Amino acid sequence: MKRRDFFVLSSAMGVTAALPGLAHASGGDGAGGAPLVAPAGGSILVAFLLSDGADVIDFAGPWEVFENVSVSGRQGGPVFRSYTVAETTAPIKAGGALTIIPECTFATAPQPQVIVIPAQGEPSEAMLAWIRQAAKTADLTMSVCTGAFLLARTGLLSGKAATTHHSAYMEFQMAHPDVLLKRGARYVEEGKVASAGGLSSGIDLALRVVERYFGRSVALNTADQLEYQGQGWLNPESNMVYAKRRKSTEQHPLCVVCEMDVAKASAPSSVYRGQTYYFCMSSHKQIFDVGPDRFLAGGA
Repeated sequence: MKRRDFFVLSSAMGVTAALPGLAHASGGDGAGGAPLVAPAGGSILVAFLLSDGADVIDFAGPWEVFENVSVSGRQGGPVFRSYTVAETTAPIKAGGALTIIPECTFATAPQPQVIVIPAQGEPSEAMLAWIRQAAKTADLTMSVCTGAFLLARTGLLSGKAATTHHSAYMEFQMAHPDVLLKRGARYVEEGKVASAGGLSSGIDLALRVVERYFGRSVALNTADQLEYQGQGWLNPESNMVYAKRRKSTEQHPLCVVCEMDVAKASAPSSVYRGQTYYFCMSSHKQIFDVGPDRFLAGGA
C-alpha cells in the first residue's frame, strides 16, 4: 500500500478520534490568519522558489507537509501539488551538496496559490519581480527562516510584522526597518503574507496553512501521518525562548550582531568607545562598523 493510500484510509477512519479535545476544532483566524478558500476540486498549487544555497529543511519540511495532506471525499488529484521554480532549469546546489533540477522557470511556472521562500542565496532582480507578480493573485506568500530577508526585499512585508531565524533578528531589523520584527514567534501571519522562524518552524507554518484551508482536523491528520509531535503550529508564540537577547560576557563572548558564540582568539573584532566587540564573521563586523550605536541601544 502506498503512503498516500494509507493516509487516505487513516483519515477515513478518523485519526483524530483519539484527540477529543481537538478532533472537532475547525480552521479559523485564531493565530492571526483568516481562513483560506480552497477550490472546489483539483489541486492547490504550491511554488517552492529555489536558488543556490537553499536550505534543505526550509523547503523539504513544508514540501512533505503539503505532500501528505488528505481530505476525505475530495476529487481531482492530490490536495496540494508542489513544484520547484527557479530563474533557469540549471541544476541548483542546495544544502552544500544536494543537487536539484528545478521543474519550472519564472516564464513557465503555473500561477501558484501558495509561494514558499526558503533561506537561500542573494536574489536576482528577476526573482524579486517574479515574487511580486505571482503574489498578486496567490492566496499566501510565505518565507521560512532567513527567506524573510528575500521576502522583505520585494516590499511585500513593508509595514507588516514578520519573524526570521533567531540568530538573524538584529540583522533583519537593521536591513528592513520598515518591517516590525517579532522576536520569539514561531510564525507570523499578516493577511496574504506569512513568515516562519528558523528551519523546522517552516513545518509548523505549513501545517497552519493546511489548517487555514481545511480546518484543524485535516491538519492534525497530516501531522499524525508525518509522525510529527511538534506543537508549534498550534501556538505561534511558542518560540519565546528566543525573545530575549543573549548577553555577551568576557568569559562567553557573543557576536554583537547575531548573538552566536565566538572564539576571541580567532574572531574578527572592533574597538568602539574603549570596548572590544567580537563577531562570528567578517560581514557582521562590517555591519557593526557602519553604525555601532544601533547595536548597542538594546536591539530589537
